[in-house]
Amino acid sequence: MTTLSPRSIKLNNSGGLPSEMHDDLTETNFIMYAMKLYNNPQCIDMDEFHEDINRIKYVKRLLRRYKKTGILRERLILNHIIILTNVFTVEGAVKMLFLKMDEDLHSELKTFLVFLEYIKEDESGSIDWDSVALDNKIITILRSI
Repeated sequence: MTTLSPRSIKLNNSGGLPSEMHDDLTETNFIMYAMKLYNNPQCIDMDEFHEDINRIKYVKRLLRRYKKTGILRERLILNHIIILTNVFTVEGAVKMLFLKMDEDLHSELKTFLVFLEYIKEDESGSIDWDSVALDNKIITILRSI
């Protein structure tokens, strides 16, 4: 297993990604990676693409606010993650989220992804999920939805 690095996430050869995308996702090639995966038939200009990319920042901001204040906007976070996976594929969105997310937010992010069944808690692959714990408070909140 490869350990999760905030600078580079190795792609595996399974599902959803075009064959030319089976390489390292880095800060340097992030926009090109996102553009190749982007599938939004209603998109008419680059502004809409950037609006969708900015959802990653919104998720990060909402998770950071949760860590700081304890206030969780779980439905808004779920909506942003679902939209990201709709326009970038599940695998692509998960990789982009983990690349852009600070390491101290991985636990919270993983909890949402497990809840949405985008990853399995014991899944192996390009990200070492075993080293990322689930957030028990978020689990309780999500189960009440």
